[in-house]
Amino acid sequence: MGHEERTYVVTGAASGIGAATADHLSAAGARVVQCDVRDADVTADLTTPAGRELLVSEVTRRTGGVIDGLIAVAGIAAPSPRTVRLNFFGTIATLEGLRPLLAAADRPRAVAVSSLSAIVAADEHVVDACLSMDEEAAATAATGAVEAGLGRVVYPSSKLALNRWLRRAALTPGWAKAGIPLNAVAPGVVDTETAHKAFLDDAATRALVSAAMPQPLGFPGPVAAIAALLAWTAGPENSFMTGQILYADGGAEATLRP
Repeated sequence: MGHEERTYVVTGAASGIGAATADHLSAAGARVVQCDVRDADVTADLTTPAGRELLVSEVTRRTGGVIDGLIAVAGIAAPSPRTVRLNFFGTIATLEGLRPLLAAADRPRAVAVSSLSAIVAADEHVVDACLSMDEEAAATAATGAVEAGLGRVVYPSSKLALNRWLRRAALTPGWAKAGIPLNAVAPGVVDTETAHKAFLDDAATRALVSAAMPQPLGFPGPVAAIAALLAWTAGPENSFMTGQILYADGGAEATLRP
């Protein structure tokens, strides 16, 4: 029961975890529709309503309206309201927009990428605005956090809101009753180009991050491990797990929440 003859959509597929996941699935014989803002089969900016609509229409056109798996990886970690627009609203627009294509498949699965950082820090104003589905209020709250010198909490806040939305949504008729497991994978710090640019290449910042998110199995972790877990979660064998946040973080969550 493998990935062959299944069609997957992967967002954020041009780099990092998304690229590794697309490669993993392709190597297993699956058809992968890669989506990103560059170097992809479908080029769309998920921070905008127009980009979200374009993603759905282009994926529908390319797949004939049926997909077996959806892996929503696209995200950024900038101290900016764009982070909330992409990580929360763009991800939900992707999941909800492509849900009818999943419902048309025999063994549909969906998984989003969260983050270990959601348990480390968050701004409840950003989280609450997200969960009330008020994108402009959430963007305003994110801007307020940045102006208050708390820009670093925008990313984890977007992921915490995503976790809470997903736990609720997974149980609703559109997902569970339709037979579509919906889960999230929450990586710790893994060895991606983005992580290197953001903090791994700077010794002082690297030390701070590794102290805040201790990973007994290694820091940073391997990207391939995240890709394999995402592929399994979106694969046919995962028929009975839904609404879960899977921490693939080298033991950090267990360390921080013993």
